[in-house]
Amino acid sequence: MQAKEGNPSGTPVLQVASIEIPRRQMLRSSLGLSIWIFGMLSAEKSASAWFPANIDLTKVPSQPFDAADQRLRDAASIFEQALLTKQVEEEEKLWTKVINKYDKLDAVWVSDIISRAYGNRGNARSRQGKMEEALKDYDLSIALAPYAVDPVLNRGVALESLGRYVEAMADYEAVLCTDPKDPAAWNNLGNAKAALQQWDEALADYGRAVQLAPEYAFAAANYALFPDVRAALAVSLYAQGLTAEAENNWYRIEDGRHKDRNWIKNTRKWPPKLVYALESFLDVNSN
Repeated sequence: MQAKEGNPSGTPVLQVASIEIPRRQMLRSSLGLSIWIFGMLSAEKSASAWFPANIDLTKVPSQPFDAADQRLRDAASIFEQALLTKQVEEEEKLWTKVINKYDKLDAVWVSDIISRAYGNRGNARSRQGKMEEALKDYDLSIALAPYAVDPVLNRGVALESLGRYVEAMADYEAVLCTDPKDPAAWNNLGNAKAALQQWDEALADYGRAVQLAPEYAFAAANYALFPDVRAALAVSLYAQGLTAEAENNWYRIEDGRHKDRNWIKNTRKWPPKLVYALESFLDVNSN
């Protein structure tokens, strides 16, 4: 997972005269399919309750907040410090400082500012592997700013990392209902569907992400690696004795290089156990 610094395209920015307080969007950076195949994706379960997100853009604050409010200017200064710090632990402390200092104030800007602080603290916590705490922060951010897309997308990432794929998909779909052209949401939705072995739908989602943003490297990599992952899935199923399922996936692969043992071993550099399983599979199917 990776936090995208500054003001991503399409991300709301709080305008306060000369003050700009950006949200920070976290995008799914892992190659979801290959991670799932090779057993690296976390399957940890979470007991946290989940509620569906209903993003409502009509609730976006319609007027700039009062730039003369010194408390708001001070909050903006802490935001800047948090976004610029290179230590994620220090970043988390700064978001907590914003929450503790301004949460109880009676001002029109408080819910928006605190929502952003919770969302960003969730990002900082997720980067430290504190997924349960991150989920709580995203939930609070969503509740305080039901018009915000970022905490919904980011909550989906956290849910996905905990193996809660159906709930993650619901969050990504909520984002896409608001912005059907969000490539990160399409890519993330593909990751969640791949984890649930919904291969064809996942491939379509990756393709949509690449179509919308050809420069989006992670989606492009997922899309390009799909045949490789399906081949790995086939031989993994074969190694488990699931021959019919293995052959069903194998014969849907159009790239003939997966029958080249040298290419798989030395170019694709599959793990030895999968190479052995592939060779056994090819030996049986060549007869």
